[in-house]
Amino acid sequence: MPLPKAELHLHIEGTLEPELAFALAARNGVPLPYAHTDELRKAYQFDDLQSFLNLYYELMAVLRTEQDFEDLANAYLARAAAQGVRHAEIFFDPQAHLARGVAMGTVVEGLWRALGRSTENHGVSTQLIMCFLRDESAESALETLEAAKPYLDRIIGIGLDSAEVGHPPVKFREVYEAAAVLGLRRVAHAGEEGPPEYITEALDVLGVERIDHGLRCMEDEALVERLVRERVPLTLCPLSNVRLRAVDVLAEHPLPAMLDAGLLCTVNSDDPAYFGGYVADNFHAVRDALGLDQERMRELARNSFVASFLEHDEERRARYLAEVEAYDFPGRP
Repeated sequence: MPLPKAELHLHIEGTLEPELAFALAARNGVPLPYAHTDELRKAYQFDDLQSFLNLYYELMAVLRTEQDFEDLANAYLARAAAQGVRHAEIFFDPQAHLARGVAMGTVVEGLWRALGRSTENHGVSTQLIMCFLRDESAESALETLEAAKPYLDRIIGIGLDSAEVGHPPVKFREVYEAAAVLGLRRVAHAGEEGPPEYITEALDVLGVERIDHGLRCMEDEALVERLVRERVPLTLCPLSNVRLRAVDVLAEHPLPAMLDAGLLCTVNSDDPAYFGGYVADNFHAVRDALGLDQERMRELARNSFVASFLEHDEERRARYLAEVEAYDFPGRP
């Protein structure tokens, strides 16, 4: 039985395994520039964030119908449940689909066919967060928010992802202000490739409640003190950091120093099909590479539920936290 945990930084499009990509390509008559799954998997080697994004967007072409999105979400949920995930807050990238002629309703309704039954079918509670692509225009983000309005009963928040450098958070001030008026929760990727100043800007200009990645906060002592004082959660993705060269090797990851500093860190998988592991794989990897003991592992699991957007169901959060405290490590979490 794996350690119970929540996953708070997971791009559903990034769970597209080669086998499912080929199955959907065949179903939808979409040609792929790879002969077979092994050849495609070999392409999952990246020099930086942009080299990953190029393949990420290329493979999205196979996602066309509600059934495709339902199948994608169910495949993730089955894997997540097997890895101890009890609650998942799932990102999706509507602009990448709208640009291909796939309607917002197709994406949301398809995902919801899986997410709406996720507790019953997989034992995983879920929430859906709509991300804006930061290398697209601010106007496009506003148009996307408008297109999402009929589906806000199923979308609990907004996020900001894709290429970070050169696209500061302030670019999206207006859409975040509009989302706040609508009562949406707000998160943003910041401080992965971008500087610590992007983290500060995301907090002060966008009013985010959680920072996705946030790795580079460690370069700014005053920022670290603020994040600790304000209990701002960070959704770290260790295997992603290594694959995208934000960290050279996992043994050099700053996670232990971040925890020692009092930061509210969580461990997540980001785009697990591309980065070599789902969330429990990330837990195991940091445990082994960084020498984390059982109480540190329990702390990371506890943090994941503390940082989750479960304010509407504190009874459920308390139940999950009790599972973490009662967990009996079998030698290896």
